[in-house]
Amino acid sequence: MKTKTLKNIHKVAAILAFLLITSFLTSTIIADLLATPEKIAQVKNTILMFIPILILAMMATGLSAKKLYPSAVTGKFKLKQTRLKVAAINGTLILLPAAIVLAKWSALGQFDGLYWTVQILEVIAGMTNLTMIGLNIRDGIRLGVKAKKRTVS
Repeated sequence: MKTKTLKNIHKVAAILAFLLITSFLTSTIIADLLATPEKIAQVKNTILMFIPILILAMMATGLSAKKLYPSAVTGKFKLKQTRLKVAAINGTLILLPAAIVLAKWSALGQFDGLYWTVQILEVIAGMTNLTMIGLNIRDGIRLGVKAKKRTVS
């Protein structure tokens, strides 16, 4: 696969992941604060339906990075790799199980203390992932600018 195509896949996948997480968090917070229990359940179910797309976007981001920069394991590249691993672990161990449980509980109308505890944990984990991916996007843009300056000089 051409490097330019792979870079485009990497960029699009990272931005898609960032936008999905942003929309999940925003819709969750707005629904929790303003919506009826039925609407909260609808939001949770919709998020659950889009999680496979988020997982694919995260996988595409990680795999394309490994293919683009196989030997880049220092500096910003290492930091970006570490952030993506943290986001993947966070997603696997906290966010995915929380999304499944919260969708189920909200559909049953179970909005008890345990529901809200898991909900708060999910929001914190989601904000953590949003931060990690946002920092990676920022660093990726900076690395791209530096690379362009080197080729122009």
